[in-house]
Amino acid sequence: MYTPLSSSAHTPGINADVWLLGITFVEISAMSAAVETLVSILKMRAPGMSLDKMPIFAWYLLVVAAMMLLGFPPMILGSILLELERAFDLPFFDPTRGGDSLLWQHLFWLFGHPEVYIIFLPAAGAISTVLPVFARHRLIGYRGIVVSAIAVGFLSFGLWVHHMFAVGIPHLALAFFSAASALVAIPTAVQIFAWLATLAKGRPRMDIPMLYLSGFFLIFVMGGLTGVMLAMVPFDWQAHDTHFVVAHLHYVLVGGFVFPMLAAAYYWLPHMTGRLSVRGLSVPAFWLLLIGFNMTFSLMHLTGLKGMPRRVSTYPGGVGWDWLNLLSSVGGFVLTMGFALFVLDVVLHIKFGKPFRRNPWKAASLEWATPTPPPSYAFASLPHISERADLVDPETLGPRLAAGDGYLGLARNNWMESLGVDMTTGKPDQVIILPQPSYLPLLTALATGGFVLCLLFKLYWVSLVPLALVLALFMVWTRTSGLKHDTDLLPIGRNQSAPPHVQAAQAPSYLAMVFALVGNGTLYVSLLFGTLFLWLVAPNWPPRELIETGLAVPALAVTASLLAAGLARRAVRALRDSRSPVPALLGATIAHLTALGATIWLVSTALPDPTSHAYAATSFVVLAYCALHNALGLIFAVFGLWRWHDGFLSAKRTLDLRIGSRLHDYTGLASLAGVGLVLIMPKLVAMTEGLAP
Repeated sequence: MYTPLSSSAHTPGINADVWLLGITFVEISAMSAAVETLVSILKMRAPGMSLDKMPIFAWYLLVVAAMMLLGFPPMILGSILLELERAFDLPFFDPTRGGDSLLWQHLFWLFGHPEVYIIFLPAAGAISTVLPVFARHRLIGYRGIVVSAIAVGFLSFGLWVHHMFAVGIPHLALAFFSAASALVAIPTAVQIFAWLATLAKGRPRMDIPMLYLSGFFLIFVMGGLTGVMLAMVPFDWQAHDTHFVVAHLHYVLVGGFVFPMLAAAYYWLPHMTGRLSVRGLSVPAFWLLLIGFNMTFSLMHLTGLKGMPRRVSTYPGGVGWDWLNLLSSVGGFVLTMGFALFVLDVVLHIKFGKPFRRNPWKAASLEWATPTPPPSYAFASLPHISERADLVDPETLGPRLAAGDGYLGLARNNWMESLGVDMTTGKPDQVIILPQPSYLPLLTALATGGFVLCLLFKLYWVSLVPLALVLALFMVWTRTSGLKHDTDLLPIGRNQSAPPHVQAAQAPSYLAMVFALVGNGTLYVSLLFGTLFLWLVAPNWPPRELIETGLAVPALAVTASLLAAGLARRAVRALRDSRSPVPALLGATIAHLTALGATIWLVSTALPDPTSHAYAATSFVVLAYCALHNALGLIFAVFGLWRWHDGFLSAKRTLDLRIGSRLHDYTGLASLAGVGLVLIMPKLVAMTEGLAP
């Protein structure tokens, strides 16, 4: 989808729009999953499980979720901007009107390189979980692996330009990103050596999962070595956009993800099915996969070094690529047969595997303490964790939990309950009352699909109908949660009590709003970065027309947004003091309406034609972002009034207003930054025009 070839002028039809809208909503769903994962790990761990007692797999998923939260918004922004360019001719990437195709590459690779480690780290978590079981030794270097996983997550955000070494960036930037690309190999190597040390200290048994992990070591190390080669700028210039890069990518991703996931599938399938593997096809499938993979992709290193470009469907004969490509094609068929055998093996396992009660591998992690296969509720009662959670004894713990010897061993009030814990210590601090099963998520998904289809077929006014339906269904969702009366502390077992989550200081939904705003802020910062990037780098600047407005209306928009945030905070304080929050919420409603109207006035009367130049287009999107969030603030203020009217709020039950207050705060700050940037841009443009030779 590299621009400008992906613009409507070069790629007409809806094919690219299907991809753009699809990737936008898939990334939004992935960010939702990231928020869910972060909140679940931090607030819904087993009681007593402090951070240093978490299983290693949870640490990996925590890092991955944080990376998704920060890495996916630039891709969402890029796909939205490109779709706006295709649908409404806004020239973000058109160099003839002040855009720049490199903006797409920056936004894409700000997502694309963390994405590589987002794929790898869950597989690494599976390795760190499965390998000690078959090494018959506890994992060596638990804390070192945790630190290295965090380091990989951190460093992965400083590597995106190593996909852009050939675009003509300054030499100092080349040196920085080359060094960062090589540096990320260090924490990865820490994990590799910790796994090897675990094998060396133990007495490994070569069962099926361990066989696939052996294939991982062989393939991933080779991929990592070629990655270090590509991190060096002179070599990258020679191998860039050749099949050498294709080979490296597949060695890292297939070696780093597929082989560990196949090992994980064989490891956890007995827990999900309650049956042992048939095993007759497991070993042949492994050897077909290993041989077929290396036969397919190892030869691409040679074709790449011989100059064969990637993304080319045909090639001339007589240049030394023919036999190498033929052998790669044969390897592809062998690889396909290996995957087919794996699928057949899984089917036979499910149908004809020997029934087994629990934990055939003698593992020491917590999931094996549930019945096999696990019921929908997982644990009949929640365990108290006093040691590291991947060093427990499932054989004795499982029957005790099934007998109710744990937290929340009894049902009450027909509620679906779980426990919330302190994020650091794991001490229980709230009873989370979950909503009952419902078709509302399915109905909301269908309405969202209708909204996407309307956008795809350019039925923009019609799309407001399913969008309104989505909003209405969200409101109906809220009727399924919350309490209409204050509640005393609830007994949770083990002689302890805790308040319901609506009366707790940090409920999961409150934390979810905070994380969602962090991801939202990342998208907004990427938008502001894109605006400044075009001003500094893009050709055909300055624009002919600049925004023409005084300070009165912009000041009104910002002041009203900040006032709404202050009034939302006042509503929370009033509620805590047992006073009515209605006056403050009504004031916030009026303030958001005022800010929304002022921002729309700026967009409609003061901005130049957004299709004329990238300056006007980016200013339009920044102001539209501010208007959208004031509209959301308006909805949340009205929602607070509705919850008060229905009796869901009290001095103890302030959760709904506190959640809304965070959005109001964010909207005020976003309006201040966005409107301020739009106002200052003409001065920046005039300043650089005066400095131009």
